[in-house]
Amino acid sequence: MAATVEELYRNYGVLADAKDDISQHKDAYQGILDGVKGGPKEKRLAAQFIPKFFKSFPELADAAINAQLDLCEDEDVSIRRQAIKELPQFATGENLPRIADILTQLLQSDDSAEFNLVNIALLSIFKMDAKGTLGGLFTQILQGEDIVRERAVKFLSSKMKTLPDEVMTKEVEDYIFTESKKVLEDVTGEEFVVFMKILSGLKNLQTVSGRQQLVQLVAEQAFLEQHLNPADADSVDRLLQCTRQAVPLFSKNVHSTRFVTYFCEHALPNLSTLTSPVAELDIQLEVLKLLAEMSPFCGDMEKLEVNLTKLFDKLLEYMPLPPEEAENGENSGSEEPKLQFSYVECLLFGFHQLGKKLPDFLTDKLNAERLKDFKIRLQYFARGLQVYIRQLRAALQGKTGVALKTDENKIKVVALKITNNINVLIKDLFHNPPSYKSTVTLSWKPVQKAEAAGQKRSTSEDPTSSSPPKKPTILPKRDARQIYNPPSGKYSGNIGDFSYEQRGGFRGGRGRGWGGRGNRSRGRIY
Repeated sequence: MAATVEELYRNYGVLADAKDDISQHKDAYQGILDGVKGGPKEKRLAAQFIPKFFKSFPELADAAINAQLDLCEDEDVSIRRQAIKELPQFATGENLPRIADILTQLLQSDDSAEFNLVNIALLSIFKMDAKGTLGGLFTQILQGEDIVRERAVKFLSSKMKTLPDEVMTKEVEDYIFTESKKVLEDVTGEEFVVFMKILSGLKNLQTVSGRQQLVQLVAEQAFLEQHLNPADADSVDRLLQCTRQAVPLFSKNVHSTRFVTYFCEHALPNLSTLTSPVAELDIQLEVLKLLAEMSPFCGDMEKLEVNLTKLFDKLLEYMPLPPEEAENGENSGSEEPKLQFSYVECLLFGFHQLGKKLPDFLTDKLNAERLKDFKIRLQYFARGLQVYIRQLRAALQGKTGVALKTDENKIKVVALKITNNINVLIKDLFHNPPSYKSTVTLSWKPVQKAEAAGQKRSTSEDPTSSSPPKKPTILPKRDARQIYNPPSGKYSGNIGDFSYEQRGGFRGGRGRGWGGRGNRSRGRIY
């Protein structure tokens, strides 16, 4: 039987006046619980009175929580908001994970005020018991409906970094890491990136051993123990997404060896047949960029000579021999090779990094012909390079400020950076014996502070020098990429295939494991 407003106030008075004897007035509290069966006024009062005396009647805990949950689902939004606002008062002892679970499910609300109240309530119980609250959140992430899972993951990624150190203890961070590993067994590409950001932000994982754990976690996600099927766009996508997450973790103490080895053994031999789910992505260049970024942090490799040979052979594909000349010294008429500078920058940088681990690779007596052939290719490429560098400098001559910010000139500035990098590396390898001492910053990477400090210049200085521009180049997003077409001429060919997309774009859909995850519609499971 529903309680009236008068009965609710009367029962409230009985409980408020009972003080130490409150537990003897179970009937009065039951009368308040019955208020949820009344009209709007009774429900609003019940939403406030039920939590106030909740702790005094542990034997009615389940009934009280269920009554409050009925109010959280009421058709009247004001009643729902009031009921949600009071939910943290039920988060005591063993009830806390359940309340966290309930609040997590309520994140699916489309009412902005209600949604904000749920966030505030979750944060408040997080500060009471972080591990218990995380238990409720992860339960829904692992088992809940897609909309609940999505919003629970977003809550974790946005709110955890705002919590103080006394809340985010080592025990709590260890729990997050353990539960996240369970989630990562079945995730979309987008979710994987979010969880890697969450885990990378944990203090426990800022150490060398912590970073190594994260690299191991990414390696497991990348399926590096399996052969790569170049025709399977999902598998290729998974490899690239995982590698992008691993790259920032590598350092002189956290090695990229396992990833570099996999790229040399599986990606390079299949480079031309790799398929991508993103139509406008230059998949070959993307693979080469990642390999180049990882190569400085490669440790001892078991099959170094074999893999270095694969990298070298791939480099030769993009470093052509000069065209044959006819007897009269004129060009025989064969078409000039296309010089793909972007690809060569990546491959030459990777070879330069790994080559220093095996300096005899080019100089061994058995490889005399290989070195001779390579130097011919280097010399020919360098000639075309010098022509193109002069063209770029002439095109940028005298341009400063706003003029350098046009899309075309931005691409020319980066093109100049690419060609200067290749020039430095070719000079190094042209030494006798080949040298591996020069350092360059890859054209798409930001210039390090130390390097930038040594390259300061006045605003009136020629922007066509080999130094990068003072301000980092802002590159167009993937859907706004532009290819710079150099002037036609003997060496201008194809500067080719500049890829300026922002990293980290993921496939749409909800396919966990880069496969497919069915929606679960489970209704209320409180």
